[in-house]
Amino acid sequence: MAALGLAGALGVAATAAVAQASNQPSKTLRYAFPIAETNFDPAQISDLYSRTVASAFFDAPLEFEFLASPARLRPNTAQAMPEVSEDFRVFTFRIKPGIYFADDPAFKGQKRELTAADYVYALKRHYDPRWKSANLYILENAKIVGLSELRKQLLAAKKPFDYDQEVEGLKTLDRYTFRIRLAEPNPRFLYNFSDGSFTGAMAREVVEFYGDKVGEHPVGTGPFVLAEWRRSARMVLARNPNYREVLYEESPPASDGRLQEVAARFKGKRLPLVDRVVISVIEEAQPRWLSYLNGEQDLLENVPAEFSNLAIPNNQLAPNLQKKGMGMLRYARADVAVSYFAMEHPLVGGYEPHKVALRRAISLAVDLDKEIRLARRNQAIPGQSPIGPQTFGYDPTFKSEMSEYNLARAKALLDLHGYVDKNGDGWRDQPDGKPLVLEYATQPDQQSRQLIELWKKNMNALGLRIEFKTAKWPENLKSSRAGKLMMWGVGWSAGQPDGDTFLALGYGPNKGQANHARFDLPEFNRLYEAQRALPDGPERLAAMTEAKKLMVAYMPYKVHAHRIFTDLTQPWVLGYHRNIFVREFFKYVDLDVEARARAGR
Repeated sequence: MAALGLAGALGVAATAAVAQASNQPSKTLRYAFPIAETNFDPAQISDLYSRTVASAFFDAPLEFEFLASPARLRPNTAQAMPEVSEDFRVFTFRIKPGIYFADDPAFKGQKRELTAADYVYALKRHYDPRWKSANLYILENAKIVGLSELRKQLLAAKKPFDYDQEVEGLKTLDRYTFRIRLAEPNPRFLYNFSDGSFTGAMAREVVEFYGDKVGEHPVGTGPFVLAEWRRSARMVLARNPNYREVLYEESPPASDGRLQEVAARFKGKRLPLVDRVVISVIEEAQPRWLSYLNGEQDLLENVPAEFSNLAIPNNQLAPNLQKKGMGMLRYARADVAVSYFAMEHPLVGGYEPHKVALRRAISLAVDLDKEIRLARRNQAIPGQSPIGPQTFGYDPTFKSEMSEYNLARAKALLDLHGYVDKNGDGWRDQPDGKPLVLEYATQPDQQSRQLIELWKKNMNALGLRIEFKTAKWPENLKSSRAGKLMMWGVGWSAGQPDGDTFLALGYGPNKGQANHARFDLPEFNRLYEAQRALPDGPERLAAMTEAKKLMVAYMPYKVHAHRIFTDLTQPWVLGYHRNIFVREFFKYVDLDVEARARAGR
């Protein structure tokens, strides 16, 4: 399915105009996703790949500095950093005048300026049941005064969400100013306003014009517009002609000579540096790898594990790729790979000792060392808790049962709690004698096949039958949110440098959103709420540590690993860097189109 509206046509025209004016070929950055997108509506997005694309269209008030380390916020569409009350409950944003949305038929030929009301409207959309926002839990956890109450009131009355009803917690003060008031302190609330795919401004006219198809027609104030879309196959982003003047101004660490050189080289250049971005969806690793090697892609995001020995033997760029002038960037992700157990499922769920024992035994039977060596090709480190690296709350010295492989102990646990073979068929049964058959959801890609092969071997050794249900990732996501899967392996990435993102996986009120396992333990919920209200420091860290210990003990998630990414770039790609908290990295990347042309690519 293709979606090419007026904004897309204008973007294509602008790209051609830029190229003609400079007598240069259009700068088109090409790369590929391993997983298909779903849609581009911030109120409906729940996957990483759709978020990456949507961040190119929608502007949040703040952003993370691209080359800064540690992570540091700065104004984006905001005039300055927001005013924050001493108790971290009141946040006042002032938006720069003179910022305009991309042209679109919804605006009936008029230029449409960004105002504070657009941010207020965009936030309210997450509360509208019509859109089934997967990120509502973040805002509801923050307790914006009056909004959750309004939502519940309208749901009870079976009325549509009322966008015109003002609430105390979210007000437009004037054309360019809006204020958010929280019921409880939230010292890190501002982080949420650095992600355009979540809190980016939206024009009400656009949503009302496109209705249920608004996810196919993203219209924002960001650097790109959607020029072409073939669902699950190809996305073309073109430079937004209405994008304001934003210059490359970065302050990397003084100790990082490479980034200092990058910052100096591009200082003062107008963003985005490229005219177009073409993103293909290539789910299988081999064609994605070959497409890059053949020069059809300018960069390879995360070398597929099965080709890491060819591309980065001993985690160094292979000599043949060095000779071609390719670049390599290796970095730890703020993420975690987990398998979850549906805590409301009659077989693997529950809080009784024998149910906990089943999950712990399954975890102990997972040979994590073999998984990292074989399926992940050493491109990961063992996970000890859900909290990922590069976030507050991650402790590299923390050790737990999560990484332990102990088949004898696993068998003993099952024997002790009555999970034995009662009918003599060679497989363990439930304590009441009913059959015990695990069901694990998976995808049709090569690495998923390798991972479930290991699962099969591990469970066979434990005497547990396991079956696999294969579907495309978006289908599994939909089933998971509806609570229809028994077990599923997923990755969870942080969009901000804080471990709350990961603890949210276990918070009871987040069921069906971040909390795929539907874990709901009062003591964990209390600890989660306590750490959320505390400023960063020893007291908060202690609460986070106790919370993650509970997740280890009750095992709603089997934590596998934290991934390490290695990206490769062609010789003509300039200034490449990745800040894991900046999704739309491609606006900072440049291309030497003449060098690419000489290479015949």
